[in-house]
Amino acid sequence: MIGRRAAGAAAVALCAALAAPETPARPVSGLPSSALAIERDGRTYTWWRSARAPTRWAARLPELADALAWQPVAPGIDWASARLAGRGEAWRIRVMVVRIDPRLVRFRLDTAFSGPAMAAAWSIARAPNDARVALNAGQFVGSMPWGWVVLRGRQFLSPGHGPLSTAVVIDTAGRVRWVPGDSLAQPMPGVEAAFQSYPTLLEGDGDVPAALQAPGSGAAAIDLRHRDARLALGELRDGRLVVVLTRFDALDGAMDFVPFGLTTPEMAALMGALGCRRAVALDGGISSQMLLRDARGHTLSWRGLRNVPLGLLVFDKGLKGERK
Repeated sequence: MIGRRAAGAAAVALCAALAAPETPARPVSGLPSSALAIERDGRTYTWWRSARAPTRWAARLPELADALAWQPVAPGIDWASARLAGRGEAWRIRVMVVRIDPRLVRFRLDTAFSGPAMAAAWSIARAPNDARVALNAGQFVGSMPWGWVVLRGRQFLSPGHGPLSTAVVIDTAGRVRWVPGDSLAQPMPGVEAAFQSYPTLLEGDGDVPAALQAPGSGAAAIDLRHRDARLALGELRDGRLVVVLTRFDALDGAMDFVPFGLTTPEMAALMGALGCRRAVALDGGISSQMLLRDARGHTLSWRGLRNVPLGLLVFDKGLKGERK
């Protein structure tokens, strides 16, 4: 069974890893002043400061994999949780981390619309009974997904253009590829499913984009101060994927619907600390949502307050993914 209470042990153990020395990096003075800490035994240990923020994450923080108390969900899928403390609205944040091995699962994109106006209608409540993981995918404009969308091998929407966009591509063999937004003009045969999102949090091999290192201007400008509930997808150096969802964690989770949380630079730091080499933000705030379901049907869910047009589903390999 997937247990919420057992997740508390992850916060205790993860402190040792995140309290270790930070990845060496040159100072980044342009970031708004902030810091991230993790709780252990009722105390907090700071592991990231904006004044010394790494510009590249070459590896996860020491012993990170052993520090997280991973719980199995299904073959190729496990999850863990920790509690972070930040500045201001982020004084108490719960982080849920799901690790997925693409070799052992099958992915599917799903859409849902309703009414004459084709309003976005997808939520984790639509996830089939055999889905192990369900989450909202990409970003959206109005009622439609933003950017490139391929469903079951057919292009649904054309590529969008933006310097901080990333496309997540699943080919017909189930392999996952990460494609910068400016490379989508090239033909890509063998694509089974794909979606675009932004902003890119980590690129290359753990590099933090310049737009997340200091305030900018123009099309690449990102609000580096805005705090919100966050959802992101990343890739570890061994090829596994990581889904990270944050929730405001006051009153024993009773206020997790409040869209308080991390800044974009802080979310990039979290993905880097977890060992990701690439990462991209998905739609956060009141849209962010995720479901986990183990082999016995026990579920954990973090619901969003807004329906979205696109969701990503993860199944055991070979399952059809039938509707409820």
